[in-house]
Amino acid sequence: MPEQHEGTEQHAATGLPAAPPPTSAATASRLGRRRLLRAGLGAGGALATVRLLPGGRAWAAAPTPAPVSTVPAVPTAPAATAAPAAGQVWPDWARYARIADGTFNEPADMQSAVDALKAQEVSVIELDTLLSNWLTDAEFAAHMADVKTFTGLAHAAGMKVVMYYPSLELISPGGEKGRSFYKDDQGRNWVQRDLAGKPNVFYGSVVVWVDPGDESVWLSPDSPWRDYYLKRIKGVAATGVDGIWPDVPIYFDGVLTWCDASTWGAAAFKADTGLALPKAADYTDPVFRRYIEWRHRSLLRFQLDIAAAGRSVNPDLVTFVETVSMDYRYATSIGLDGGYLRQAPGAVSQVWEVDILGNYDGMRHATASDWVCLISMYKYARAASGTKPAWAFSYGWQADDASLVMSQLIAAGCNPYEVKTPFKNDTVDAAMRTRMYRFVRTNQQKLYDAASIARVGVYHSAASRDYVSPGEGNGMYVNATAPAGITDWWGGDDPQMSCASVPWLGEFRGTVKALVYAHVPFDTVSSPGLTADDLTRFAVLLLPDLQAVSDAEAAVLRAYVAGGGTVVITGPAPTALDELGGQRAEFALSDVLGLRRADPLPATRQNSFGRGTCHYVKARAGLSYLTGTDQASADRLLAAVRQSAPPAVTLAGDRRIFLDARRLGGDTIIHLVNFTAFGDTPAAFRTTPADCTLSYALPVGASVTAVTVAGPDGTDPAPKPVPYTVTGGTVSVPLTVAQYSVVTITVG
Repeated sequence: MPEQHEGTEQHAATGLPAAPPPTSAATASRLGRRRLLRAGLGAGGALATVRLLPGGRAWAAAPTPAPVSTVPAVPTAPAATAAPAAGQVWPDWARYARIADGTFNEPADMQSAVDALKAQEVSVIELDTLLSNWLTDAEFAAHMADVKTFTGLAHAAGMKVVMYYPSLELISPGGEKGRSFYKDDQGRNWVQRDLAGKPNVFYGSVVVWVDPGDESVWLSPDSPWRDYYLKRIKGVAATGVDGIWPDVPIYFDGVLTWCDASTWGAAAFKADTGLALPKAADYTDPVFRRYIEWRHRSLLRFQLDIAAAGRSVNPDLVTFVETVSMDYRYATSIGLDGGYLRQAPGAVSQVWEVDILGNYDGMRHATASDWVCLISMYKYARAASGTKPAWAFSYGWQADDASLVMSQLIAAGCNPYEVKTPFKNDTVDAAMRTRMYRFVRTNQQKLYDAASIARVGVYHSAASRDYVSPGEGNGMYVNATAPAGITDWWGGDDPQMSCASVPWLGEFRGTVKALVYAHVPFDTVSSPGLTADDLTRFAVLLLPDLQAVSDAEAAVLRAYVAGGGTVVITGPAPTALDELGGQRAEFALSDVLGLRRADPLPATRQNSFGRGTCHYVKARAGLSYLTGTDQASADRLLAAVRQSAPPAVTLAGDRRIFLDARRLGGDTIIHLVNFTAFGDTPAAFRTTPADCTLSYALPVGASVTAVTVAGPDGTDPAPKPVPYTVTGGTVSVPLTVAQYSVVTITVG
C-alpha cells in the first residue's frame, strides 16, 4: 500500500508521472550523473558517509558467549545465486570491451561523437544522456528515438552501445523551488527512509552531479518505483542498445544512513525474515544485524529484475550494474555487495567504480601501501564478478598516472572504462587512451581468455566486513590525510577513514600486501555463495581475521582442509561469530583449528586435519605488515605458502612490482606492473623503469619455444621476442619494465 508519514500528503500509486517542468535547452545539453566529492561513494570530500554506529569498535573486539539468537538464519547462499549460470556464454564484445562515455548534446553531434570514440580504439560506448532526470512518458519516448538513432550510428561503425540509467535516484532540475518528483508526484510515497522515518531526498550541492537548486530523491526498490523503472528499462531495451548500465542501486547514505525503512521496505523485510524493522542502528541488536544482510539480498533481487526486464524485450541484452562498493567497508552502509551477483544466472555483471585518492590529483600522491589498496580493489572486482566480464573504472588525472592505473586494472583481468576524475564524460588524454586501448585490442585473447595459475587464494569474508569491529571509517586507502596543497582527498583528513584503523580490513589488505611484495601470484576468493568448486585450484587459502562465518561456509572450508588443503587463519577470534555477527558458543572451525573457545589462544598453532593443515596466528600479522612492512609479520603469513604452494613463476627485483600469472594453451602469461616510484610517504608522481629477472620453472619434459614481451608503453603494442636463458628446468628472462609488461613464455 502507498506509504504515509506524518506531515506528508497521501498520493495514489499510479505509476504515471505528473508533468515535470519542461526540459530546457540547458538541461538537454547537460551531462549525465557525475561522481561524489566525498569519501565513500567517490573520491574526495567533505561529507563523511559512515557515521559512528552504536556499539562502536568494542562490539566484536573481545567476543564472549551470547544467548542463542531467535533471528531467522540467513540462507546458506543468496536465493537468486544458488547455482552458477551453467553453459552461459558471454558475447566477445562484452568480454573484450574497451569502454568510454559517449554523450551527445544534440542529434547533430551524434556522428562526430561516434567518430571520435572510434578513432580512440573504443569498442563499447556508455551512453549517458537525460535518464537521470524526471521525464514525462512523452519526453522519455522522444529521447528513446534519439537513442535509437545514436545506436544505429554506433553499430554502423562496428561499436556497441550500453545505456546508462540511474536505478534508484531521480533528479528534478530546478526542483528545490519548482515542481519536483518528490513534492508533486510519487516521490514522497516511494522514497527510501531511514530508521527514524526521514525521507532520503536532498537539494543541490551535496554531491557534484546534483546542481544547486535541483532535487535528488532516492526511491525504495520495494515500492511501485520498481515497476515504473522496469517498464522504462523495457523501453530502453527496445531501442536496439546492446546493454543496460543501471547506476548504483544503493540505499544512498549521503544525507541519511541505514535506509530503507519505508513502509515498502518494512513490508519486504517482514515478508523475508518474519521480523519487524529494528528501531535503531545497534550492532548489539540481532535484528539490526539481520537488516544489514537483508539489504544486500534485497538489492540483489532488484538487479536481477532489471536484467530480466531488459532480456524480456531483447534476449541478447547484457546488463552491467555500476557497483561502487569494493573490498572495503562501504557495502555495509549502502547495501550493495557486489559479491552477491557472482553466481547469478544470465548475462548480468558489474561495472566496478574503483575510486582513487584525489578528485583533482588521481593517484599522483599515493604511497606504496595505497597502491596495494588499489591492487586489492581490482583483484576483488575480478573475483566478485566470477567467470563473467568485470568492467571497471580507470580514473586518472594526467596521462602518466592514468596509464599506470589502467595497467593495473588490465593486469587484474578487468575491462577498462577510461575517464578523467572526478567526472565520467571525458578522457584524461586522447592519445593515452588510444595507445592503451590499442594494446588491449592487440592482445585481448591473452588478457581475457587466459586462466589464472595462482595456487594461493585470499578469502574476502563479507560477513566479517559487515560485523567485525564496526566504526567510523570505510577504509578505502591507507593514507587518509591529504598531502600539502592537495584538495578533495578521499579521506577528508580523518585518520579513522584509513584501512589501518579498520582491523579486519587492515588485516585483509596487509595480507594482500605481503603477497604482492613477495611476488606471489594470488586470487581473491569472494565469500557470498562459496562452494567447494571455488577452492579446488588453491593449495593454500589465507583467511585474514576470519571471524563471522555461516555453518555452510564453515563446512566448505572444513572439507577443503580435510581434502588436503592448507589454510592460514589469523586474528583474535577465529570463526567466533555466525554469519549475522552473533556470538558462537564454540568456534565454527574448532576441529580444524585444534582449538576450543574456552581455552587460552596460543600465539601460533599448526594443526593437522584430515589430509590438510591449518596454521593459526593469533596476531593480526597482515595489519602489522600493512603499517610497518616488517618481514617477521610477512613470514608468519607466507611460511605456509612457501612450503605448500611455491610459485612456478618468480621475480628477482624490487618488491614493488606486481606479478600475476595465467595460462592460455601452451602459453604462460605473466603480467608485471611497476609501482616502484611509490614510497612510504606521498611524493610527486613519476615513472621509474625497473630492472628485474623473471624465472619460470618449466613443466617436466617441456622446452621453451619462444619468449615475447608486449606492453602499452611504446608505440607498438604487438609482442616482441626477447632474450632468455634456460638453466636446468628453469627459464630466466631479464627485463626492464617501464609501467606495464606482459611476458609470454611458450613451451612445447
